Amino acid sequence: MPQKETLVTYEGLKKLEEELEYLKTEKRKEVAERIKVALGFGDLSENSEYDEAKNEQAQVEMRIIDLENKLKNAKLIDEDEIDTKTVQVGNIVQVLDLEYDEKVEYTIVGSTEVDITENKISNESPIGRALLGKKKNEVVDVDTPGGMIQLKVLKITK
Repeated sequence: MPQKETLVTYEGLKKLEEELEYLKTEKRKEVAERIKVALGFGDLSENSEYDEAKNEQAQVEMRIIDLENKLKNAKLIDEDEIDTKTVQVGNIVQVLDLEYDEKVEYTIVGSTEVDITENKISNESPIGRALLGKKKNEVVDVDTPGGMIQLKVLKITK
């Protein structure tokens, strides 16, 4: 089954590469050392340190595979190709929540760069998906997990 394309900004690509490098070099060694120490405790059938270290090793290896797949299928968003006529991945979008008369600013990013604390939302999220392709002053209905909301696009920037 073909992997889906992962949209990333240059900054997001660097973060993925840095995390992969850290996991392959430092984290793998750290976990291997924990396993080695735990083996020294003797009987593996009752060795919780060994079990925990092996579980962590499995999680690290799964994350490495996940990152490698994302990087293999990464499509770098060219900053020069981003315009401000319509909402697209890489844009900063200021919207007005019509129900609460509240302005919110979102940065539309690929799924690997989501950071709710910085209002970076995925192009695959309900709001991100609904905003894609919209122009300034357009009103969009968004079906969110919390119910239907209406947003008006106020400003689109890079």
